[in-house]
Amino acid sequence: MGADNGTPQHPVPPRRRGLLEQTGAAFSSLWSAGWSGHRNFLERVGGGALALTEAVGHDALLFARSVGACGGAFRKGREIVRQMFICGFMSFPVVVLVAIFAGAVLALQAGLTLREKAPGLEAQIGAIVAASMTREMGPIMCALILAGRVGSAMAAELGTMRVSEEIDALHAMSIDPVRFLVMPRVVAMFVMAPVLTIFADYIGVWGGAVVAYEQVGVSYAAYFAAAENALVLVDLNSSVIKAMVFGTLIAVVGCGRGLRAASSAEGVGKATKDSVVASFILIIIFNYLISSIVRQFY
Repeated sequence: MGADNGTPQHPVPPRRRGLLEQTGAAFSSLWSAGWSGHRNFLERVGGGALALTEAVGHDALLFARSVGACGGAFRKGREIVRQMFICGFMSFPVVVLVAIFAGAVLALQAGLTLREKAPGLEAQIGAIVAASMTREMGPIMCALILAGRVGSAMAAELGTMRVSEEIDALHAMSIDPVRFLVMPRVVAMFVMAPVLTIFADYIGVWGGAVVAYEQVGVSYAAYFAAAENALVLVDLNSSVIKAMVFGTLIAVVGCGRGLRAASSAEGVGKATKDSVVASFILIIIFNYLISSIVRQFY
C-alpha cells in the first residue's frame, strides 16, 4: 500500500505547470530562432547598404544630368528667376534673424570669457566673431536653414507631382523632367546660397559688434579693426565655395528624393523627411572635407 510506484509525491499544480511549459516553450523558440534572427539582421544591413548605394548613385546621376541640361538654362531663364526668388528672397528674413542672434551670442560668450579669463583681450572679439562666421557658422547656418526650408519643399513638391502622375505626363509628352524641373532648382540654389551666406556673414558680424559695444564695452573701431585684421581672402573664398557646394547638394538631394517618392501620401512625407536628414549629413561631411582642403592654403 505504501510502495513507491515512481509517481511524484508532490505533483506540480496545473496552474504552475502551465506557466513552466509556456516559459520553456518561449526559451525553446528563442533558441531555435537564433540563427534566423542573425540572418534577418544581416539581410537588413545588406538591404540598407544597397538602398544607400542606390540613392547615392541616383543623386550623382541626377547631378550629372542637371549639369548637362544647363546648356539650355537661358531658355528656362524665367523659371530659374522664379526659383531664385523662392529659394533666396523668401528665405532672407529667416537667415537675417538667425545670423544676427548667432553673431550676438558668439560675441557675448567670447567677450565675457575673455574679460574674465584674460582681461584686456576682449578687444579681440571682432576677430573671433568674423573668423567664426565666415569660416564655419555662416555657411553651415545658412545651409541648414535652406535644407529645412527649401530642400524639404522641393522634395514635397516633386513627390506630390509624382503622386498626381504629372511626372509621367511629362514623360508622355517627351519632356525631360530633369531639364524641366530639376535643373532650374539646382541653378537657383547654386546662385542664391552664396548670396545668402555673404549676407549672413556680414549681418552676423554686425550683430556681434552691437553686443560687444553694449554689453562688453568694446568700441566699434576696435571691434572692426580686429575683425579686419583677422579676415583673409581665403576665409571669404571658402565661405562662398562651401555655400555653392551646400546649395547644390540640397537641391539635388531634395529633387532626387521627390522624384523617387512612393506614390502615396506616406511616400511624400518619407521623401521630405529623408531629404532633410540626408542634406544635414552631407552638409556636415562636405564641410569637413572642404575645411581640411582650405586649411592647406593658410
